[in-house]
Amino acid sequence: MKIRKLILAPVILFSLGLLAQEKPAQWDLASCINYALTNNIQIQQAKINLQSSEVDTKQAKAQLLPNLSASINQNVSYNPAGALGTYSGSYGISSSMTLFDGGKTLKNIEQQKLLEETGKYDIISSEKNIQMSILQIYTQILYADEAVKVYEATVKTSEYQFNRGKELLKGGSISSVDLAQLESQLSSDKYQLVVAQNTLSTALLELKQILELNPGEEIDIVIPELSNVNILKPLPSLQSVYETALNVMPEMKSGKIDIQLSTIETSKAKANYLPKINLNGSAGTNHSSNSVYDFSTQLNNSFNAGVGLSVSIPIFTNRENKSTLEKARLNEEKVKLTLKDTEKGLLKEIETVYQNALSAQSQYVAGTEKVKALETSYNLIEQQYSLGMKNTLELLTEKNNLLSAQQNMMQAKYMSIMDIQILNLYQDIPVEIK
Repeated sequence: MKIRKLILAPVILFSLGLLAQEKPAQWDLASCINYALTNNIQIQQAKINLQSSEVDTKQAKAQLLPNLSASINQNVSYNPAGALGTYSGSYGISSSMTLFDGGKTLKNIEQQKLLEETGKYDIISSEKNIQMSILQIYTQILYADEAVKVYEATVKTSEYQFNRGKELLKGGSISSVDLAQLESQLSSDKYQLVVAQNTLSTALLELKQILELNPGEEIDIVIPELSNVNILKPLPSLQSVYETALNVMPEMKSGKIDIQLSTIETSKAKANYLPKINLNGSAGTNHSSNSVYDFSTQLNNSFNAGVGLSVSIPIFTNRENKSTLEKARLNEEKVKLTLKDTEKGLLKEIETVYQNALSAQSQYVAGTEKVKALETSYNLIEQQYSLGMKNTLELLTEKNNLLSAQQNMMQAKYMSIMDIQILNLYQDIPVEIK
């Protein structure tokens, strides 16, 4: 399961199909996920693949039954020398059944049942991927929305300071250079506000694309009230998260099934050394216009039937059977290594997310304290600036320090929320932000 490391990194979009479904008036995380799970094309394709696998299982089971076929042949011949043309026909049925094939037919049935299970886990894997994608973009929207609000407040403050600066300039309290600095700061803050608004618009567009909504369709995102309970939620131990993930993640279950499938392939390869016994039977009759007997009499007189038993014993197969068995055993080892690699990859992913969550939480705590301290410091400097005790550069420096601290705190805040929910996905716990 791919994980985006930074909130502002691009999200991998999934192509989704839009089916007839009532759209919610407001979109929270749960409604976005539910809507996407219903309409996602990859999930629908995975379900179709499962249905196809079920058909294959029925086909494998049907190999235990005898087959039956019928044949009808009609012939007309004509002699150009003047003889009368002749008409003849033949009719027959035949059937065969495998009595013994070293258990390969039964192994095929077992194999197809396991492939059905794999198909189910493919569906779950697709569902988790779409949940991951929506979780990331939804968190990005929350981050961008709060960033817009922060910059809007910053622009209002800068506008107030610039207007006040013009009054102070008239009174001779500040110089034109100071006013120019205030104007430059206002322009910079307006630019950052536009960037934040564009980031929010882009994130909303990405969500609409994931949900396959129409280009002109508005989407009203629910902005939840988040508290420290959401941000600083205690994490379970890393070991417990990993052990749970090993048992519930679909790729792990599919990997274990792959080992069973490889073992079955080895058993089938061994069966190639055993004899194969088939039972077959047939019945038929024929007629001809040259006969002196009528049609029904010919059919009765020509009727024949037989039953036979065939045994095929492999003696020398140009090393084909031995090579097949050796490759099957090698594949068993390869599949086991693949599972180990998947386990290590899963551990690496969980360790990364877990550490990111811990770091984000600690950064949020430190960032909150820093913002409080800088707010106090900024308010004092602003008061001193009004009294002429601080210059414009000192005021703007402290203001930008406060803005930078707010940005870092917001980043840590939403990184913590997102990583906590990603850990929930690994533990098969429903994701929610509310």
